Amino acid sequence: MPIIINLDQVLADRNMKSKDLAEIVGITEANLSILKSGKAKAVRFSTLEAICQALDCQPGDILAFSSPAPSKGGE
Repeated sequence: MPIIINLDQVLADRNMKSKDLAEIVGITEANLSILKSGKAKAVRFSTLEAICQALDCQPGDILAFSSPAPSKGGE
């Protein structure tokens, strides 16, 4: 998956637990876990905004793009 979620690292840098972030943002711990694992299919901008506000960070601190490896072989 070319989108990398760095939420665990930002939480660690801020000495904040997922449980506390979920409470501040107003989402369930289960949904936050899905987001952290990279299994989320989408994230609302309002949720991303609330996370960034709670962690005093930018969206780029949480989300990163990684180009997929080129496929091997010809055709």
